[in-house]
Amino acid sequence: MPQTMLVRATHGPGLYEITEEIETFVGAAGTDVGLLTVFVRHTSCSLLIQENADPDVRRDLDAFFRRLVPPADDPSMSWIVHTTEGPDDMPAHIKAALTQTSLGIPVTGGRMALGTWQGIFLFEHRQRPHRREIVLHLGP
Repeated sequence: MPQTMLVRATHGPGLYEITEEIETFVGAAGTDVGLLTVFVRHTSCSLLIQENADPDVRRDLDAFFRRLVPPADDPSMSWIVHTTEGPDDMPAHIKAALTQTSLGIPVTGGRMALGTWQGIFLFEHRQRPHRREIVLHLGP
């Protein structure tokens, strides 16, 4: 069963599209029908399948999550205890808990069965740059 690790550098919060890299992996695997698992090996970022045609969707989603879970130094977040790694760390964990760290995507005809406007995104929740590892596994 084909498996690989995709490494993606981030430079702060936002949605980073990784669809093309994943399509390359699926195409090279030569599997006609299967299930692709995409798994991010971190607790302060997540994965999303979302519209990839209009960049305003990415901006609005990022703005929504910033409003929903502001940094720990915001007065509304005074209840947070875990602040050792900075004011963005615990909010990043909360955002990751509200989204997902794993996706399952059917593969049909050797391609991901994504809809016309769907793309796969790494959703970075931390302020500083990170090196994120994403495991891709294609099974029967």
